[in-house]
Amino acid sequence: MGSKALINGGFKVCEGPLISGRFLNRRNRFVVQVDMEGCTTFAYLPNPGRLWEILLPGTPLLLVPSKGELPYTVMAARRLGDWVLLHTHLANDVVEHLLRKGFISRFAGAEIVKREVALGRSRIDFLLKMRGEEVFLEVKSCTLFGRHVAAFPDAVTARGKKHVEELATLAGQGRKAAILFLINSAKPEAFVPDYHTDLEFARSLIAHRDAIDVIPIGVSWNDDMTPRLLSEDILVPWDFLKGEAKDEGAYITIFEFDEFHDIEVGSLGKIKLRPGFYAYVGSAARNLTARVNRHSRKTKAHHWHVDFMCEVAKSVLSLPVRTQDDVECALASRLSAISSCAVEAFGSSDCSCRSHLFYFPIHPLRTSKFMDMLIYFRFDRLWDKIKAQGQG
Repeated sequence: MGSKALINGGFKVCEGPLISGRFLNRRNRFVVQVDMEGCTTFAYLPNPGRLWEILLPGTPLLLVPSKGELPYTVMAARRLGDWVLLHTHLANDVVEHLLRKGFISRFAGAEIVKREVALGRSRIDFLLKMRGEEVFLEVKSCTLFGRHVAAFPDAVTARGKKHVEELATLAGQGRKAAILFLINSAKPEAFVPDYHTDLEFARSLIAHRDAIDVIPIGVSWNDDMTPRLLSEDILVPWDFLKGEAKDEGAYITIFEFDEFHDIEVGSLGKIKLRPGFYAYVGSAARNLTARVNRHSRKTKAHHWHVDFMCEVAKSVLSLPVRTQDDVECALASRLSAISSCAVEAFGSSDCSCRSHLFYFPIHPLRTSKFMDMLIYFRFDRLWDKIKAQGQG
């Protein structure tokens, strides 16, 4: 599986010179601060995704001069040795090139009838004609991947769920419908809808898997942003997903504090919290969404150690790891290894762990060790399970 083919040259996603830079921080969804040979400037980021695992401080970027309000536009970022195309507006141009050159075997011989086809109140990216039949094709740019597994989306997408349901309606009318996930790496061997981030999108795609043709392909890029390798036959483990994509599992909740706090925590007594970030690990055998939403509420009855922190935290962010496996203590162990210190016995009264609460002086999401851990538990950990079930 995961057959790879060389792609001939002759296509670049952008004209003009590519300029190197390094990511510093993200001002908002569409503006990033960039270091360019010791000079700081700002660039337009044409991608509203979270991009947490990509936009880490110091990450190499490729930019082009811009005619807009900002001097540059971000084209790509480096991750796991690959250039990842971040300019989402260009994903359809890439797919059009691959279709016209016949590189996508599933659509060999297909004719592009039209781009941006009106469908109700939405637009579908391509209308194709293949063996005398019309095919409606939607394209999604996938930037979220680990060493073995890629996933979409990296943020909740009501629009993406709507596209799935509209395509399923077309299929119910006897028409052909497909979604192509353009993965910006040739490494992944499997693709999953990201049920950790958007459970409703994942459930919709799983429910309509027999009506819609789901096609993940991987593309790797040369330094000049010409495509190099095309990876097809990427597995979508549907049987595995039906059991795994449920509202249960573990979670990491990150609390931000901007000043010192002394809090009383039940039998633990008084605990001193310093400015910075605390990552707490918990689990829920069911209704995981309700559990993590509870941590965002300031006022509630105190049932667990963590409830005392919610009242004084400046901000709260929860990261679900939906799974049927018991990974709570394994998560705590990994966090213990990469954090600055632990709050002894916090949240671990019913297990042998030293603690389930860990301190970070900077936001964990801005560190590669934390993001690598999160990607592993959410995605790459699945690869061995998928193979064990005979789907890999």
